[in-house]
Amino acid sequence: QVQLVESGGGLVQAGGSLRLSCAASGSISSIDTMTWYRQAPGKQRELVARITRGGSTNYADSVKGRFTISRDNAKNTMYLQMSSLKPEDTAVYRCNAEVYSYHYNLYWGQGTQVTVSS
Repeated sequence: QVQLVESGGGLVQAGGSLRLSCAASGSISSIDTMTWYRQAPGKQRELVARITRGGSTNYADSVKGRFTISRDNAKNTMYLQMSSLKPEDTAVYRCNAEVYSYHYNLYWGQGTQVTVSS
C-alpha cells in the first residue's frame, strides 16, 4: 500500500509565499511522474505543475514564473514553491504520483488548502 501526504498549505496574504510538500510512503520501488493539481470551489480541477523522475518539468501558464516544482527522489517527496501568490491561487492542492511496486499505479493525496487573501 502507498500513501501520499500533502503538507504546507495555509492562509497567506497576496504577494506571499508557501511551500507545499507531497511525501510518498509505503511499498515503493520507484516513482515516475509526480503532479500537482488544484481545484477551487465551483471550478474544474487544474494541472498546476508536473515533474518526471529525471527532473523534466512543465507548468500551467497561470503559474509560470511564480511556482517552482522540485523533488527529492531519495525521500520520495515532491515540493511546490509558490511565490507572488494571488487570490486566484486559492484552492485545494492535491498531488498524485505514478508509483511502481510490481506494476504501476496512480496514487493521490488527500489535499491541502491554500488560501490567499487580498
